[in-house]
Amino acid sequence: MTDPASPGAAAQLPLALRYPPDQRFETFVGAPPGALEQVRALAAGAGAGWLLLQGPAGSGKTHLALAACAHAEAHGRRSAFLPLASAAGRLADALGALHEHDLIALDGLDAIAGDREDEVALFHFHNRARDAGRDVLYAAREPVAALGIGLPDLRSRLAACAQVALAPLDDAGRRELLRVRAQRRGLALEDAAIDWLLRRVGRDIAGLTGLLDRLDRASLAAQRRLTVPFLRQVLSQDAPPRG
Repeated sequence: MTDPASPGAAAQLPLALRYPPDQRFETFVGAPPGALEQVRALAAGAGAGWLLLQGPAGSGKTHLALAACAHAEAHGRRSAFLPLASAAGRLADALGALHEHDLIALDGLDAIAGDREDEVALFHFHNRARDAGRDVLYAAREPVAALGIGLPDLRSRLAACAQVALAPLDDAGRRELLRVRAQRRGLALEDAAIDWLLRRVGRDIAGLTGLLDRLDRASLAAQRRLTVPFLRQVLSQDAPPRG
């Protein structure tokens, strides 16, 4: 089976499979002022051409990168999304397959920082993409100066990109995100249910979003609303049996 994250598979998969419907600009919560407009312009080919999203885990970097790719495709542009952790140690080959795309999103610069060969490959890719007029979106957990990039020329190229700093959502932001994503599924998620989920299940956004899919199926099967008693009933099935 072809890896959906690979460039070859991306051209064969429908848009919704390549770029999940939850990962869109309209579902992003807590963006800094002007950030969505900046990323949207880049995706449509009307931006600065080079953009680096920086923020810790859970701040939405991957969400925006995938949203940009989906937006580009909706505007008739070819896009590619590459998690750099999946290509670490062989980055030259992975980047070589992306030369015909209009927008390339490279997620996780941290994964290749300090690897001389990968850094050189990324430096040459950056120059080729610039010369060809390609738009590139980078994402990293740390600012460029703190990434541990050893190649000075690559550091200077990355530092010259337009920068967008993202921050993790607070609890109010997590509540709004859950509410937005529930609404997109046609689910009515009461405030009490949201608060219960945040207290009992955790605050990891990816985990909460995956849980929404499960709750959607359970609600449909049982023909029940997502109340706290129903959530407690569904999640009790995860509890280990008592010995």
